[in-house]
Amino acid sequence: MTFRCTLTRWAALALAPVLSLSVLAACGNDPAGAAAECNGLPEQPTISFAAYSTPREAYGKIISAFKSDWKDEHDGQEVIFQESYDASTLQASRVVGGYQADIVALSLGPDVDEIADAGLITHDWTQEADGGMVTTSVVVFDVRPGNPLGIEDWDDLAAPGVEVLTPDPASSGGARWNLVSAWGAALRGFGGVSENDEAGATTLMQGVLGNVIAFDSSARKSIQNFEDGNGDVAITYENEVLTAQAAGKEDEAVYPPSSVLIENPVAIVDQNVDAHCVREVAEAFVEYLHTDEVKEIFADAGYRSTDLAEAQKGGGDFPAIEDLWDVDGFGGWDALNDKLFSDTGIATQAIAG
Repeated sequence: MTFRCTLTRWAALALAPVLSLSVLAACGNDPAGAAAECNGLPEQPTISFAAYSTPREAYGKIISAFKSDWKDEHDGQEVIFQESYDASTLQASRVVGGYQADIVALSLGPDVDEIADAGLITHDWTQEADGGMVTTSVVVFDVRPGNPLGIEDWDDLAAPGVEVLTPDPASSGGARWNLVSAWGAALRGFGGVSENDEAGATTLMQGVLGNVIAFDSSARKSIQNFEDGNGDVAITYENEVLTAQAAGKEDEAVYPPSSVLIENPVAIVDQNVDAHCVREVAEAFVEYLHTDEVKEIFADAGYRSTDLAEAQKGGGDFPAIEDLWDVDGFGGWDALNDKLFSDTGIATQAIAG
C-alpha cells in the first residue's frame, strides 16, 4: 500500500508543535479509493492516535499493553502507534483539516461530532460500548497547599482578588467542562445561587471568568501553568490533580459540592482506517479500551467509572460527590454550546469582557 500525505499547509503547521517530522511524513494515505486496495492488514500496521492532552500517561500504558497482547496473539506482528496529544477541540479541527488520525480519544462528544459532521466518521459512535465513552472524571479546584484562601465552592472563585486559571474553551474540551460545571451547579442551587436563577448563574459565570488570569490552550498546559506558581486556583479535571499528587507534587484538590460528570469518548475515524487498511487493529484497540484490564489502568490514573451512580459514590481514592449530574439534564451539548459558547453565549461574552 502506497502512502501519500494529504495534509493541507494549515494542518501541517498546526501539527508541527505536537508531532515529529517522521509522524507528519507518514500521516496517512490518499483516502480516495484506498480502501479498495486493501488485501488484509499491512505487514506492520500503523495506527495514528490523536487524543486530548491529559490522559497521555494512561494511554502510554494502555497502548504498550495492547501492542504486547496483539504481538502474542498474531504471530509476532508489531503494531506501531503514532501518538499526538493536545487540546481536544484543536485535535478535532486538525483531523477535519487533514490530519489522518485513525482513532480519536477526545474530551467531549461534540469534538467527535465535528469529525463525523465532516464525513470522516460514518458509523454511530454513540452506539459503541458505554455510549462510546471510556473514562469519566469530575471538575475540581486545584489549590495551594493548605487551601490558604479557604476555597470551597464556585462563588469563592468569583471573589475579588482571586486569581483563577482555566483553559480556553475555544480550543480545550476541559475548559468547556469547567464552565458547564459552574453553570449547571449554579442552576441546581449551588455556588451561592438560588435554584433555577439564570440571572444569578450568569453573574457567577461573569465573576469567575473575570478573575481568570490566563486562558491556556489545553487543560494540561493550564495545570502546568499553575504548578509553575501562577494563580491561586486552577479549575481542572480530578484526574489531573491525582496524577500530579502521584508524581509527588503539592497539588491539592477541593471538590465543589456540585459537579458535572465529565465523559470522554473514543471513536474510530472510518474514512482513515479504511484508507490505511487498519480497521481490524483499530476496532480491536477500541474494544480493548472497554475491558476490565484497561478500566483498572484508567482508575489508577485517576478516572472514575463510566456509570453515573458509581462515579458519584466514589470509593478508594475517589471521594463521593454530593451532587453529580450529566449534561442531559441541561438539554445536552447542543443546548449548552448554544447557551454558553456560541458567539452570543454567556461564557463567550464574559471572556470578551
